Amino acid sequence: MTFLFRGLLGLLSIIFPLLVFFPSTSLPEDSLKTLTISEGLRIATDNNRIIKIASINKELASADIIIARSKFLPNINGSLRQTFLSHQPAALFGPEKVFISQKEYLSYGINLYQTIYDFGANISRYEASKTYLDVTSIDIKRIRNIVSLDFIKRYFDLLETEKMIEVANKEVERFESHLRVAQILYAEGSITKNDLLQAEVMLSDARQRLLTLQNMRFINVSRINSILARPLNEDFQVVDIPLNTSENIELEKAWEIAVKERGEIKIVENQLKIIDLEEKAIRSEYYPKLFAQGGYNFTENRYLFPEGNWSLIFGLDINLFNGWSTKAEVSKVKQKRKQLLEEKREIIDDIRLEVEKSYLDLKNALEKILVTKGAVNQAEENLRINKIKYEEGIGTSTDVIDAITLLTLAETNYCKALYDFKRAQAELRYSTGVELASAYSYQ
Repeated sequence: MTFLFRGLLGLLSIIFPLLVFFPSTSLPEDSLKTLTISEGLRIATDNNRIIKIASINKELASADIIIARSKFLPNINGSLRQTFLSHQPAALFGPEKVFISQKEYLSYGINLYQTIYDFGANISRYEASKTYLDVTSIDIKRIRNIVSLDFIKRYFDLLETEKMIEVANKEVERFESHLRVAQILYAEGSITKNDLLQAEVMLSDARQRLLTLQNMRFINVSRINSILARPLNEDFQVVDIPLNTSENIELEKAWEIAVKERGEIKIVENQLKIIDLEEKAIRSEYYPKLFAQGGYNFTENRYLFPEGNWSLIFGLDINLFNGWSTKAEVSKVKQKRKQLLEEKREIIDDIRLEVEKSYLDLKNALEKILVTKGAVNQAEENLRINKIKYEEGIGTSTDVIDAITLLTLAETNYCKALYDFKRAQAELRYSTGVELASAYSYQ
């Protein structure tokens, strides 16, 4: 069994370097393109499909403004008619029959209709369409920020994975160094075979963790490429950004900023304005509409005099009964207003929770950075002491292995705390309504 075990370890020691150094057909690191976080944000917000769909909604809203504005302008219609009668019209004057129209005649004209006053119906619909255009603009910014946050978090995931690979490489190097010392001590008869096998197994285990992290890196690269709408296997280098712990903001202040700046709240507030304008437009149906109508009509009929005539009409239109549909529409708008007010309260509560979570995550991550950084220094000193003891025959192999494992754990925790802080910082900026593409544009 021992021979089989050592043979398996030997096979792994041959295969593993091939997997580590040739994990894919990607280009050497020096020839890879560099993707900064600011450049990635620009690409993500330019190419994202959801943003493109939202931009189409803005174009539709612009068209609705033109439609609403057209109600202020006169409605002009032209007409051309050819009439064919089966009998020529005539009138009786005693025993005589007098024709009053031709059997066939041509008529044409141009007519204009203009609403003069409608108790604010058209102006309300026009203002509502302009407000909805503002809603689409705010929504585009909101979606851009969501896409930006998703990209930033995936970018930090990739940076964290690369730092974890560095930690794993150090762990492999430490176990390789320990194995070399163990081989020398075993050759001298200072340790047992079990200590040597233990060192070999720990090295193999460290190499497997390194391989797992390298595979994770390619997965994170693919996730970023998916956000950027690029080929999933297109590799690139990333550039870390410096740790910024100078942004100090109190939780209450963060809540205040979020309620003022978040697009979700602005959208609901504008929707409430639209509801008020819609109600005003609907209520105008209870009142008459003043209009003017005029035009010129010409009929080529020799029995008519004059054949052409100008007309001008002023009038009032009023709906006397429509089955209570106007009343139902007003009631519907009122219920929709109640619904939006409730949604606004819920959105504000959700945003407050979101701000609080990201604020506490940021604070917790900063504390972890301070704690784990000290733990790394302590673990390094612990490993140094145990290595000296082991080489001098005072300590055991288990002590060295435990020290290496503890140092790797401390470095891993520090790395996780570092990028947990950066992710929480991005989430806090997002939750308070900061435009992330601008906030990270200098990186």
